[in-house]
Amino acid sequence: MKLKPESLKKHVLDKFKTHDPSIVLQADIGIDAAAVKACDEVLIGVHPDPISGAVKHLGTLSIVIPANDVAMIGAYPKFFTSVILLPEGSSEDLVNTITDSMKRTLDRYGALMVGGHTEFTDSVKRPVAITTAFGILKLSNLVDVRNIKEGDLIIVSKYAGIEGTAVLSSDFRETLVTRGVSEETLNKGEEMINLISVVEEATLLSREGLVSGMHDPTEGGLLGGLAEMAYASGKLIRVYADKIPIHEVTIEITKALGLDPLKILSSGALLASVPRERVEEAVDLLKKNSIEASVIGEVLPRNHEGPLLEVLRGSSREYVYDPYVEDEVMKLWSMK
Repeated sequence: MKLKPESLKKHVLDKFKTHDPSIVLQADIGIDAAAVKACDEVLIGVHPDPISGAVKHLGTLSIVIPANDVAMIGAYPKFFTSVILLPEGSSEDLVNTITDSMKRTLDRYGALMVGGHTEFTDSVKRPVAITTAFGILKLSNLVDVRNIKEGDLIIVSKYAGIEGTAVLSSDFRETLVTRGVSEETLNKGEEMINLISVVEEATLLSREGLVSGMHDPTEGGLLGGLAEMAYASGKLIRVYADKIPIHEVTIEITKALGLDPLKILSSGALLASVPRERVEEAVDLLKKNSIEASVIGEVLPRNHEGPLLEVLRGSSREYVYDPYVEDEVMKLWSMK
């Protein structure tokens, strides 16, 4: 579970603030990847991510999640390092399962694992993989979520809650079966693990210069990702909940567990702020590449003390003031 924003700023972010000119973009709330100058107009995008709340798909997630975040700034993830921590007594077969799935995922990207560390330790109860993605980009192609503009429209690719659906279908399978969810539905949900990468759509949109800013909603779900975008940019985002696409499998599984599908792990759904006059072009580009996309909101001016999100659900309005939205899958894991 993430630190809350005030604690994160006080104990982490503020300590490492720097004005070093080689750092073009530094991580902050709502800004996951950093960009450092390699030479002249060439930047290196970098981002680490720990995967601890999933077991069966640990290797896949450990590559895709940091890759997604590097792609958010316009960099293509090419190189990776990883630290794998395993509970004492774990088998070598477990190591092999994790690294096999890592390798398959790297091959999808044409990327390379260039270093890391693996050990057995009594410090963890479940396997943990902490992976860092690196990508190279031109300064002129840098995408900074702080640059989203009033009047932009917010688009989302695919569906909300993809990652959460895959994790719940595999790691909470027995509970879901006892609550009436069929094996067929759970198999479909688990297969959604293949949809969690947003590198393709992020690359398409950034290379064509169609976005003001992008964000990969992970912990906290789609609402958490939108709140972080709003916080980073100082804007208000109005969200039309009935326009957010949610897969029927996600609806069934979250209903069985009493969860909000907009507040579960949502890697796989790229959030992008697009100039209003270019939205049709952006949506058409994604659809031509077999990626569904929907317009779900708009960017408005924000009063300093006002909400970050205005969520319209039917005739009701919900306001979100905090960029931290508790993830309901992670909450389940903490109780397991």
